[in-house]
Amino acid sequence: MKRSTFVFLSVAAVLICSTVEPASLREPKILDLPEPTLKGTVTVEETLAQRRSIRSFTSEPLNMREIGQLVWAAQGITRPAGGLRTAPSAGALYPIELYVVTADGLYHYVPAGHKLRLLNEDDLRDDLARAALGQSSVRNAAADFVVTAVYDRTTRKYSDRGHTYVHIEVGHVGQNIHLQAVALGLGSVPIGAFTAERVKSELSLPADHEPLYIIPVGHPAR
Repeated sequence: MKRSTFVFLSVAAVLICSTVEPASLREPKILDLPEPTLKGTVTVEETLAQRRSIRSFTSEPLNMREIGQLVWAAQGITRPAGGLRTAPSAGALYPIELYVVTADGLYHYVPAGHKLRLLNEDDLRDDLARAALGQSSVRNAAADFVVTAVYDRTTRKYSDRGHTYVHIEVGHVGQNIHLQAVALGLGSVPIGAFTAERVKSELSLPADHEPLYIIPVGHPAR
């Protein structure tokens, strides 16, 4: 092979490789979610009575309307003027950051404007399940909702007591997701057994986003 041909092919290979970035490094896509429904067909009392931990799911995915309703229930804005959300927060400081893992990729919920940021186009459910001690419900759910907290948003005002307030808030968020799942005819299960650092690594989360809760959601297997 002539030297000039070799150089040309080498340069071409470099240019091709440099234009193919990993999914996790691409500029995040912003997806507008359907407007949340504010009136359902199931009462709060019925969702409380029907809520159970569901660990077996069908392979049917969730649609964007369902995902949008679930993330809104968790952290949606209900008073735009003050930015108040569905779950109460100490000092209205909102330390919670919500991620959704599906077969189509990893998403980050943006409450302002009710949007999702697509961060990674890979199916990371197997990776997340390994971080959660191999639990099959995490692997097989249509969507895993990963609730993380940025403690500093609360502790800078409330000092050490802020940790307690963040944990209380995570409970509010989790219950909202579970009850909304029931109202949508879906199943969910609370997951607390996982290695936080491995969850952060598998999902490439920011250093200050501490995973506190995983909630697999899907269509219950009958």
